[in-house]
This record gives sequence, structure tokens and C-alpha cells, in this order.
Amino acid sequence: MFVILLDDVPKLGNTGDLVKVKPGFARNYLIPKHKAVLASEHNKKELEHRQREANKKREKMKSGAVELAQKMNQLIISITKKAGDGEKIFGSVTTQDIERQLATFGFAIDRRKILLEQPIKTLGIYDVGVKLHADVQTAIQLWVIAQ
Repeated sequence: MFVILLDDVPKLGNTGDLVKVKPGFARNYLIPKHKAVLASEHNKKELEHRQREANKKREKMKSGAVELAQKMNQLIISITKKAGDGEKIFGSVTTQDIERQLATFGFAIDRRKILLEQPIKTLGIYDVGVKLHADVQTAIQLWVIAQ
């Protein structure tokens, strides 16, 4: 029996795959759990339509991310912290600090998308990566200055 997977199933296939399974497995597990549908012509066409719509949505999101990356590429933000001897700052600059500073410029970026390997603990100029989409990444310039 052939089915179209609606969800990823370990050791069987990924979403949208056409797979051959035993009738009992399809009837008792895949179809009742909404993980698959029978591979009829109607369901194949519906799946192709969903995939086209999903591709359009992904392309729209990617183009929006590219535009945002171009705006952010020219951005320079500064964060002031109290500093001690040897340009060491008290505390550190984290992704949360960078997120707040980006919000003041009107960019609503989640802190988990800010690529900072370790918190910044010294004064200076840093290039910080920001992942806006799976295929789009940009860098902003961060100045950590003494208060």
C-alpha cells in the first residue's frame, strides 16, 4: 500500500514522501495519527499544491530577510558598560543586551538569532552575526565603550 507522509516518520521517510508500507501499519498507525494519507490522485495533487504554497511562503520570507539584512548591514550599535583596568568591563555584554539595543533602532530580532559565541568581556569593536533566515545571515558592528 502506498501512502503520502504528512509528517516526518523515523526510519520511514520525511514529509511529502511517497512510501510503500504494509496495509496494517497504514490503517492502524499512520492514518489514525494523521501522519499519512492514502496515495490517491487527489491527495497527490493536494500535496503538490501545499508544497508550492510552502515554497512561495519560504521565498517571501527569504526576500524579506534579505531586505532586512541590507538595512542591518549598515547598522552600528554601541553599548556602554563600566570598565576597570585593562579595558575589562564589569559584567559582560550578552545577546540580551544586543537584542535590547537593536529594539531601540526598531529591529525586533530574537536573541537566539544573534550569533555570539561567548559573552563580550572587554571594550572594543566587534562584528556580531545575526541569522535572519536559514539562508540569510548578516553582521552588525558593535562598539563596547566605557561609561
